Amino acid sequence: MPRRDENHTGARIKEQRRLARLTQRQMAALLPYSYSLLNQVECGARPATADFVAACAKVLKIDVTVLTGQPYVSELQRDRLAELIRPIREALDLYDLGADPDLSVRPAAELVSRADRVCAEVRATHLRTAARQLPDLIAELTHAAWTVPSSQLWRALASAYRSAHDISIKLGYYDLSSVALDRMGWAAERASDPCLGAVRQYMRALVYFREGEYRIGQRLITAGHSVVGQADQGREALAVTGQLHLGACVIAARASNEDAVECHLAQAESIASRTGDASNVHWLSFGPANVALHRMSAAVEMRRYDDALTQARTIKLPAQLATSRRAHFLIDQARCEMETGHPQGALASLVEARRLAPEQTRYHPAARETITGLVHISRRTPDTLHHMASWVGL
Repeated sequence: MPRRDENHTGARIKEQRRLARLTQRQMAALLPYSYSLLNQVECGARPATADFVAACAKVLKIDVTVLTGQPYVSELQRDRLAELIRPIREALDLYDLGADPDLSVRPAAELVSRADRVCAEVRATHLRTAARQLPDLIAELTHAAWTVPSSQLWRALASAYRSAHDISIKLGYYDLSSVALDRMGWAAERASDPCLGAVRQYMRALVYFREGEYRIGQRLITAGHSVVGQADQGREALAVTGQLHLGACVIAARASNEDAVECHLAQAESIASRTGDASNVHWLSFGPANVALHRMSAAVEMRRYDDALTQARTIKLPAQLATSRRAHFLIDQARCEMETGHPQGALASLVEARRLAPEQTRYHPAARETITGLVHISRRTPDTLHHMASWVGL
């Protein structure tokens, strides 16, 4: 069995609690969770759920990443991924410098196509490939958009910024993801594209969802509805509206607002019945399958693990579903299996997530917490679990 050390979320919660000069009982009194759970998480007997971590971060007035330990720099350095972040950060800083006379730029049509291709690479969880292409692509699109401004180029630049956000989130660089979203909004305004602007508000809402600021997240979803309301009411706007409802659904679930969860799911389901599979619209994966996945995710967020697992076993994932979404589903399923006393099933789900999306799974906090939980409850650690724990750095 991997030797348990102090490099886990519970230990970081304990450290930050002590820095805040709070006893366990004092902190538990400020949380919507019991003293017993706080004690178990701090000593490593229970994994820290995302909602628990967000609540602790809010009480301690620190970022969630302080408690999760993101980015996981040692692993990123070993994987040669950390070195890809600085060029992306530098490319994001070019936005207001205008054209670069020393830059050799590909034709506009090729740049637009390449921006779309990078989005596809991210959804396929080819993070290294996408991260290597992104800095040059952003630099060239920035030059092209300033030189011969067009809605098409500004949209492509907004798409590239969105890819920078997605990569940053998956690798744990939340500060960089916020910069990328600011840039995305800046480019979407110049493209005069309300749907893109609404997608950006949806993604901003998920940032606050991770931080436990549910009211701000809901306000951003509401702002997204206002923005998409300015678009022509076709299939594109419908799919974006539906995805906004799905975002509101998981935020409401985290806030334990069951009525709001059901309301938003009903709205999304109604829209999905009109759009069908709309996964090609802004790479949102919207459609009937994604509504079913969000219904399961809402159950997970409300800690109804039996219900969520029952749903997971009936969900049929369509062939066209993005690999990134498929892996996320498996990580959620693993959590439910662990919580309902099926450790072998949980391990199998994590192994499959790793096979499909190794980089995304290795750096996903929920996957790491579930592996931590499986190690703790296993009297004898199977070789597969030992390898998984070593692989994520436990």
